[in-house]
Amino acid sequence: MHWLLAVAAALMTGVSKTAVPGAGILVAPMLAAIFGGFQSVGIMLPMLIFGDVFAIAWYRRHAQWDKIVGLLPWVIAGMGVGVAALWVIGESDSTKDVLGMVIGVLVLGMLAMSLAQDRLDERFTPRSKAGVAGTGVAAGFTTMVSNAAGPIMTVYMTAHRLPKKQFMGTLAWYFFLLNLSKLPVYAALTAAHPDKPIITGHSLLFNLVICPVILVGVFIGRWLLPRLSQEVFERTVVILAAAAAVRLIAGAL
Repeated sequence: MHWLLAVAAALMTGVSKTAVPGAGILVAPMLAAIFGGFQSVGIMLPMLIFGDVFAIAWYRRHAQWDKIVGLLPWVIAGMGVGVAALWVIGESDSTKDVLGMVIGVLVLGMLAMSLAQDRLDERFTPRSKAGVAGTGVAAGFTTMVSNAAGPIMTVYMTAHRLPKKQFMGTLAWYFFLLNLSKLPVYAALTAAHPDKPIITGHSLLFNLVICPVILVGVFIGRWLLPRLSQEVFERTVVILAAAAAVRLIAGAL
């Protein structure tokens, strides 16, 4: 069952990078249910980077850098808060999977944000300086703690009304650079708390084994995009992600 969930998570990772960004919200709770909070974060990051490479290969020329430069300082600040949270959780002596519960809560929050955007549309997009700052900090914290900041960035990018290719290209570069920057941070946290590792030799071996499945997901996404009802697919993802997040929270409690 764990391998079936892992394969499904890998396929979703690939599909989310090339066709349906919302599918990525399901990956975090699925991996956390298999490996626990800390290891799932470290396992998911190389999977995302592998998928980002293909997203960049297809959409790299369409990136709109001016749309993310102003956001980056706030994202970095949020990542700093996320590092502090991971450090505190690593120092904790609790036997409960605290990070798993945090991931579950964040995923539910991201799902609520996605649903709110669907209903409120442009009234929900951040336009003021305070809105951009809050979006950046929230995105940085969420991506550092759970690798599940996709819905926040989708809301932010929607405010700029970019064409589809520019939308995908800008997000591709943003997540690729951000995910690369997290690798040394996770490695340092693992060295500081070896009893609660984030990245290990076993996790990297798993990443190596699962990469071909992500590649399959990448091409499935490209093939499915013009053929699949995106509304039905995204509703299914929301339901499954919510169920997985609730399971994480209940398990931790």
